[in-house]
Amino acid sequence: MMKIDPADLSRQDAHALLIGAVLPRPIAFVSTVSEEGINNIAPFSFFTAMSTKPAIVGFGVARKRDGAKKDTLVNIERTKDYVINLVNEELAEAMNQTSGEYPSHVDEFSVAGLTPVKSDLVKSPRVGESPVNMECRLMQILEFGQSPNVASFIIGEVIRVHVQEESWVDGVLKASKVKAIGRLGQDLYCRTGDIFEMKRPRG
Repeated sequence: MMKIDPADLSRQDAHALLIGAVLPRPIAFVSTVSEEGINNIAPFSFFTAMSTKPAIVGFGVARKRDGAKKDTLVNIERTKDYVINLVNEELAEAMNQTSGEYPSHVDEFSVAGLTPVKSDLVKSPRVGESPVNMECRLMQILEFGQSPNVASFIIGEVIRVHVQEESWVDGVLKASKVKAIGRLGQDLYCRTGDIFEMKRPRG
């Protein structure tokens, strides 16, 4: 078996190693708005739920290659909120379109043909086409690494969730209805259609 020390790898190689080993990963399709009122949306697959009561989620944002902050991070630092939108099979192409690096004055909703919808409790817009939207209030930003290899882990409290009615069955959000996609290594994604069940043992 090979032995690899991530600290000895280049940023690109370390990234490839992690995304190939931690999988499948859910995608945080994060929408924000700038102080100038320009909508922004971008996907991040270093994403997880951290607590249920309170409802806490977190996602990682790496810096650009030159060490500059991405628009998502800048907007969240200034407005203190954001929305995480679930990506399903129908949104895959639009999500991929927003993964490119665009100038700050570009509205990625328009680039990807997505519909911004006014949120209830935060300034940032929701994605109208997404089956699940989580309005989040910023709690904390953790930073790791040294410039230009800095990554920020953004922690927020989910203060309102919007769920499309067809995905909500008998009080449960049904995976078979949502049809979420996940991120793998390289340029690969996966569907969540091949699902199996295992009952947890009683301790």
